[in-house]
Amino acid sequence: MAEREVADTEQAMQVGELSIAASVTDGIHVLTVAGEIDHQTGDILAQALDASGAPRSRVVLDLEQVTFMDSSGINILITAHRTLTEAGGWLRLAQPCPAVQRVLQLVGIDIVIDCHETLSQALTA
Repeated sequence: MAEREVADTEQAMQVGELSIAASVTDGIHVLTVAGEIDHQTGDILAQALDASGAPRSRVVLDLEQVTFMDSSGINILITAHRTLTEAGGWLRLAQPCPAVQRVLQLVGIDIVIDCHETLSQALTA
């Protein structure tokens, strides 16, 4: 089995109650998000998804440490999914906590965007 290439963390951002660490694994951009995604912190997630202006055709959002997400977060996920899909890439969500998973299910995002129980599953799906 081939070893995974893991790059050092490219950047870490923190605004208010949200922090994001970015890394690359096997050419897949992994954004590890912690805190709350709402109207006050959503811009930092949107910026991280669009960081450096370079196309990121394959992105996994690790949501394990996200404790809250409102409609602002849902809209950011939909926009990112649409943008990446139109560019020939994809967005996957990994290991959302039960509260966030419930929000994703209530609005049907888990049907539109691939949602995985573990980060490993999201990286290899």
